Amino acid sequence: MSPAITHVTLAANEASEHRTLIITLFALFVLATLGITVWAGRQTKDAADFYAGGRQFSAFQNGLAVSGDYMSAASFLGIAGAIALFGYDGFLYSIGFLVAWLVALLLVAEPLRNSGRYTMGDVLAYRMRQRPVRTAAGTSTIVVSIFYLLAQMAGAGVLVSLLLGITSDAGKILIVALVGVLMIVYVSIGGMKGTTWVQMVKAVLLIGGTILITFLVLLKFNFNISDLLGSAAENSGKGDAFLEPGLQYGADGTTKLDFLSLGIALVLGTAGLPHILIRFYTVPNAKAARKSVNWAIGIIGGFYLMTIALGFGAAALISQDEIIASNPSGNTAAPLLALHLGGTDSAWGAILLATISAVAFATILAVVAGLTLASSSSFAHDIYANVIRKGQATEKEEMRAARWATVLIGIVSIALGALARDLNVAGLVALAFAVAASANLPTILYSLFWKRFTTQGALWSIYGGLVVAVGLVLFSPVVSGDPKAMFPDVDFAWFPLKNPGIISIPFGFLMGWLGTVLSKEEPDAKKYAELEVRSLTGTGAH
Repeated sequence: MSPAITHVTLAANEASEHRTLIITLFALFVLATLGITVWAGRQTKDAADFYAGGRQFSAFQNGLAVSGDYMSAASFLGIAGAIALFGYDGFLYSIGFLVAWLVALLLVAEPLRNSGRYTMGDVLAYRMRQRPVRTAAGTSTIVVSIFYLLAQMAGAGVLVSLLLGITSDAGKILIVALVGVLMIVYVSIGGMKGTTWVQMVKAVLLIGGTILITFLVLLKFNFNISDLLGSAAENSGKGDAFLEPGLQYGADGTTKLDFLSLGIALVLGTAGLPHILIRFYTVPNAKAARKSVNWAIGIIGGFYLMTIALGFGAAALISQDEIIASNPSGNTAAPLLALHLGGTDSAWGAILLATISAVAFATILAVVAGLTLASSSSFAHDIYANVIRKGQATEKEEMRAARWATVLIGIVSIALGALARDLNVAGLVALAFAVAASANLPTILYSLFWKRFTTQGALWSIYGGLVVAVGLVLFSPVVSGDPKAMFPDVDFAWFPLKNPGIISIPFGFLMGWLGTVLSKEEPDAKKYAELEVRSLTGTGAH
């Protein structure tokens, strides 16, 4: 047996020896969050409570919840794994995820809070034909959310498998199903209030756990970051190349293009993510929305800086073979680092492993709840209430539709998550960013800032960006033709890049412009003037 396999088996054995502790920690978190959800469910009286938490959260509370929503399994597991395996190129995910918040703050947060009520569809429908635009917005929201959910489900599968020593595919699929059932319960009972409180608790736990690991890593290297990076480069077996650009994205022209595509998707994607956009509606006014983004930038910025210690610490203290043997995409690097820091054969190591893994599991549960709420809200409010029922649905019927949509989206996510269980979760999230930036962002920006924008432009932009982004992903190495693909044994990939952003995002903007200039529809100047005043001043905002 190779040393790497031995160490991974040791990690599993450590987990098995202290399985009671691990299961207790997991159970405590699940019970605590279920308690919060049930309490919040009792406070949820109407649609404003279910969709927007009654708009009662302060800027700090919402900033904390936004951080909890944003710092997903990709942030904690995927980025740490990407840095541990690819050094500098892996850290580019951290930079992209953080810079993206500037776009969200400067262009989207305040106007969106002022213009909408519960969903992105509210903003688009204000000055355009309601039914087609809401259908398109609802469809896009659900597709983006499901892409993002894939990453969380994949993260849950590998994490719990490592802890409980589950190696069979059936066992991993069962874990994915368990996460799906929990998220259905959270959203259908607690709505936005329950989801927000769970995200706030999870953000505190995640930041606390990351600070602890960062402190222990730096302590190991006498707080000398240069020594940490040097040890990581040496232990990786790649030398100085590990600390320089190009290890993952510099092999040839295709990988360089892939990096450019990834960067564009990360920077522009946040401002189009539905589960982030709906968070701006939970605060009482636009000022609080802006402040909550400032809080989020501070919290998220601190966290992404600490991913340097997580990723390079794993590279310095654990062999590449061991990381890959545990999970081919490196998703278990952070939990393995916790085990090594505490001692691979000590109770302290097992406690640290269990704690960090419970925090990561908390991260996954909170984010899937936010995603599911975004997609079920969009279905119920945009498609069911305003398209199918033509605005005649009561609040009670709308909320019932949201709960049924939650169940359906949960089932779809479980099925797709089972297929994506071996893919790197940071890469999967980057796909969701690409789809969001291709379909949602052009339409939101045109709607808020372009007077001539028409219904046809909105439909062409959403559906054009959506179809091209999803189509290119389906025919990329992410799905087939690669040992790490969803379907590694078949090959129908003809698009060479793993991220479609470089093609699909400009295409979404182009289709929005083209659909508008070719449209015979006269834009409603009065409605645009009203939207402009509302988006900039908050006058008339809900």
